[in-house]
Amino acid sequence: MRSVTAALLLGIVAPVPAVAGCLVAIDIGHTRTQPGATSARGAAEWGFNAALAQRVQAALQATGVAQVVINGAGDPIGLKDRPAAAERGGASLLVSLHHDSAQPQYLTPWTWEGKPRLFSERFSGFGLFVSGKNAEPEESTRVAIAVGDKLLAEGLRPSLHHAELIPGEGRPVLDAERGIYQYDDLVVLKYASMPAVLVEAGVIINRQDETVIATDAYRDRIAHAIAAAAAEHCRRVEMGLSIR
Repeated sequence: MRSVTAALLLGIVAPVPAVAGCLVAIDIGHTRTQPGATSARGAAEWGFNAALAQRVQAALQATGVAQVVINGAGDPIGLKDRPAAAERGGASLLVSLHHDSAQPQYLTPWTWEGKPRLFSERFSGFGLFVSGKNAEPEESTRVAIAVGDKLLAEGLRPSLHHAELIPGEGRPVLDAERGIYQYDDLVVLKYASMPAVLVEAGVIINRQDETVIATDAYRDRIAHAIAAAAAEHCRRVEMGLSIR
């Protein structure tokens, strides 16, 4: 059995897992000083990621799934250190939370509150990433499929712009309906010793989408999908169908 006590080393108190050996690590993408993408209105991606992580944690707690949060303070942390922290915390699943942008050629200038900003309304929707170099690619894909199904049931739709054959994109699509991409060398997924999925929760460079993505109602839709998929993962762990 994986030790939940190790989670305390991360500064997070995890509830006793309903399923022995099942614990979800919630990775908040980026940091305060390297906050990732910038939204159409100038907000940093890290803030979106951190706010979503709170809703995901609450949804997991409500579902009875134990969890730890990776780098909740947003301190500087290496990419490989994130899956390493998940392993130290005893995680059986890693979910990395992000929000999406678009390539520079699709960005258009505009002014928001007197400041020059950039936006693109060309793309809208979520994206899910798995790595074939992950320790458990099959379980990673099962979790991604479950998240995708739940998001579709919530009325959300994926964006497939990361498959476009342009510099910075060109990611193979494993499942177009569910928005699942294969990105083998994505460090957080590649170096995880447990199944891992990266969730792009929405396109914050899209002006219309940004205002919706920033609401707790939207975050709860994402969180409930992740929690439901995690619960299914826990059932597989309980039945011995997941390697870990």
